[in-house]
Amino acid sequence: MKVTTYIAKFLKEKGIECVFELQGGMITRIIDEIYREGGIKIVSMHHEQAASFAADAYARVTNKPGVAMATSGPGATNLITGIGSCYFDSVPAIFITGQVNLNEQKGNRITRQLGFQETEIIPIVKPITKAAYAITSPNDIPLALHEAYNIATTGRPGPVLIDIPMNIQNMEMSDLSDELDGKAHLCALSEDIDGFINSFLKELRVAKKPLILAGRGIAISKTQDCLAKTAEILEVPIVTSLLGFDVLPYNSPLRIGFIGSYGNRWANYALGESDLLLVLGSRLDLRQTGADVETFKKGKKIFHVDIDAAELNNRIEGCYTVQADLRSFFSAFSAQTSTGYNAKNWLAEIKEKYTERKDTDELRNIRGINPNKFIHQLSRESKLAKAITTDVGNNQMWTSQSWESEQEQQFLSSGGMGAMGYSLPAAIGASFANNKSPVVSISGDGGFQINIQELQTIKRNKLPIKIVILNNQCLGMIRQFQDSYFDSCYQSTVWGYSSPDFAQVATAYGIDAMTIDLEEQINDAIQKLWENPEHPFLLNVKIDIHTNVYPKMLFGNPLTQMEFES
Repeated sequence: MKVTTYIAKFLKEKGIECVFELQGGMITRIIDEIYREGGIKIVSMHHEQAASFAADAYARVTNKPGVAMATSGPGATNLITGIGSCYFDSVPAIFITGQVNLNEQKGNRITRQLGFQETEIIPIVKPITKAAYAITSPNDIPLALHEAYNIATTGRPGPVLIDIPMNIQNMEMSDLSDELDGKAHLCALSEDIDGFINSFLKELRVAKKPLILAGRGIAISKTQDCLAKTAEILEVPIVTSLLGFDVLPYNSPLRIGFIGSYGNRWANYALGESDLLLVLGSRLDLRQTGADVETFKKGKKIFHVDIDAAELNNRIEGCYTVQADLRSFFSAFSAQTSTGYNAKNWLAEIKEKYTERKDTDELRNIRGINPNKFIHQLSRESKLAKAITTDVGNNQMWTSQSWESEQEQQFLSSGGMGAMGYSLPAAIGASFANNKSPVVSISGDGGFQINIQELQTIKRNKLPIKIVILNNQCLGMIRQFQDSYFDSCYQSTVWGYSSPDFAQVATAYGIDAMTIDLEEQINDAIQKLWENPEHPFLLNVKIDIHTNVYPKMLFGNPLTQMEFES
């Protein structure tokens, strides 16, 4: 069998329905074979970074590896940001890059480059992949593909990369599939889940302010229903990380809100005041705990469940830990009998903090459209959306603070990498993953311009993506940072920065659009956005340039001490 034929058949047999790529000389043979094999949608993007983000989102929705392909040299290096996003956010993905012919590779020569566009991508991506394969023989392909798939999807998920020289792509190879099936790469898991659970339940009986922190591990393990059932039995309120935002619907009675540097003020209060914390599939990183880890730990006992042993007792030491996948944890938990904690007083205390300063009250002196109020309204009218994608910046935080998520409505954003330009291509991947269902893509004007070219991909594929740009005519999050620490010196955020008329740009791509800048225009604009659910639409929402994001954690201080608008 020819190498390219094997690749096409392998992806098809694994149920991969879409691959994302930007065509190039070193991958032409692979793409041609996938096309001839049929059964897989080839989505041609306009930048390799966008292809990597689309594959990232496809994987988050389907829990199958996202697949992105690029040619050698600049094609391969343009994938790197998306590879990193998958690595830091635990997203399974297979990246396939073409490489120059074996006889054109410099090998051990001291010259910088031999073949045109020759670039050694493997050593570049090794730190941000679970595995990276440099193919040197056609018979390397079966083992590499099987291992790559298993490594990407087992244990803590993540990306792998396979680099295939062009001449090898056209060679014949032996089919070793029967010998390779079922070789999963599982991490070693703790056997003391029962002891961990018993210890937690013992502490719960005497706790006054218990709390569950749910992260993206819940979505990865598909244990949202288990989380809801466990919380209901225990009567313990839940806060979420940014990437765990969608593990419970907005109206769930025990869902408090999202925590972190720009988290809901009352949710951060609950996290800071809790005396017993159960962490499920969340890393307890700097943005979740603040830099002052001693204050974060003070007065609370922390029980931490994670599939990755490296994340246990990492930044936050002294935790009770168990290395386990969450499905196994919840299965063991359901076998335990426990009386629920009476959450009435604790929930009332948290609600009082919510009433003191709601998310819609954070911006009290705002001129024009209040982004938090707008996001609430947009979410109520966007129940048809299967997913919501955000960029990175103010738009991400306003959405996380105020979006009223529906049951099974997914929230996709670049967390650990924090990559601007994510939202638009991610919406493309999410829409394809949901059989071309509607997706809401929310961006800032800065992030939107990074992958603005993908408007053509949306138009060409007739994707029902509802694009919302929260346009403050600057790089708002950094501009706010400059107000706080650089005497309002706005270099490269306001000075030396600009954006086009996005409605006119969308119209040039053949996508209907409109612009608003007043609150009284919001109702009509959102109705227009959803007037034709099957069609794309761009809504440019102009916001005052000095609109900040609050609450905001003060650097070096506990999460409970958050900045506010005076």
